[in-house]
Amino acid sequence: MPVMRAGFVPLVSLAMLCNLFADAKAQTPPPPAATPGTAASGAASPGASASSGLSILVVDVQSLLQNSKSAKMVRQQIEQKRAEYAKEISTQEEGLRRERDALQRQQATLSAEALNQKGREFQQKVNELDRSVQSKRQALERSNSEALENVQGVMLKIITEIAKDRKANLVFQRTELVLFDQGFDVTDEVLKKLDEQLPTLTVNFVAPAEAQPAAAAAQPAKKKKQ
Repeated sequence: MPVMRAGFVPLVSLAMLCNLFADAKAQTPPPPAATPGTAASGAASPGASASSGLSILVVDVQSLLQNSKSAKMVRQQIEQKRAEYAKEISTQEEGLRRERDALQRQQATLSAEALNQKGREFQQKVNELDRSVQSKRQALERSNSEALENVQGVMLKIITEIAKDRKANLVFQRTELVLFDQGFDVTDEVLKKLDEQLPTLTVNFVAPAEAQPAAAAAQPAKKKKQ
């Protein structure tokens, strides 16, 4: 007798885009090199390198996607939908367990042919539930990804504006660096602006694809053989 695969654990990944802001270029050209014999005047501002003509900023994207109001709302909605799917799948699994137990009790009274037929029908239901679980997981991952893309779009716009204001020609993501001057970090400024511009965000949930019965899935292959 086939054993049903149990468990619905749709773990939604909040993966970060590692190269989102790497090597961002400023809108204005770097200052001209000093003429020999001319001393540079004034102190360099945070994020600026007088010797190289570079102005650098650092942003902790992972922190923004953890701590911003919009990202937190996305996580809450995804978890709520995940719980709904988990409850639905659990109910279907319980129904299959009852059907399996009833089928086991009928083994002594059913003919071998009838028992095999019921076993195949039961296994088909198990397979369909498994496809439904996979479909729901994929739908959650896609819904989460599309929502975070909206957050990242606003985030990138804010970072671009800050870089332009500070005449920065390089913006690094925090995870790409080992050591850096904390004066280069503008994460808190970005977070404040992000919460102001995108305080809420409603996830547009993608509908799970309907599980296709095994018999229907196998039909095109039969036609090819003919």
